Formats: sequence, C-alpha cells, structure tokens
Amino acid sequence: MIYIDPPTWPGHGRMWSHLVSDVSYDELHTFAEELGVPRRAFERDHYDIPSHRYADAVRAGAVEVSSREVVRLLQGAGLRRPKGRAWG
Repeated sequence: MIYIDPPTWPGHGRMWSHLVSDVSYDELHTFAEELGVPRRAFERDHYDIPSHRYADAVRAGAVEVSSREVVRLLQGAGLRRPKGRAWG
C-alpha cells in the first residue's frame, strides 16, 4: 500500500510530504510514475511530494498517515534507509 504524510517539511521555499510504500520500492516507483512524479524526487526510501500535489496523491489512492507512522511503516517493511547509511 502507498502512504503519504502531511506537507509539513520545509525546503526550497515549499512544504513537502513523504510518499512511501510498505510493500516494495517497485510499488512506490510505479505509483509515483503513474502520478507523474519525476524519479529525481526519490530520496533513499521515499518520494518528496510538494504540498500542491498532496491531494493528487490522495485521490490516486495514497493513504494519509502521520509522519511518525511513515517511519514506522518503512521500518516494519524493512524499507527504511536512514541518512548516512551505506546500502548495497
């Protein structure tokens, strides 16, 4: 399933959400592609979604959850990739 947290993360003069999957990166990439989100928006384990696209993601099927829940879902699925960790 695909999840999105509220757009509460500032950056580059905008507010951002995190779009994640609790199944696989393939599921996440497919959802993002269908939504028209560029691959460059993928960072380690999530896509950064600008606030003006939040409603689009929800309409497309992303489930609204808290930012804390996003981290819990990624950890539970074994998909969490914290900053500074090397991944093969």
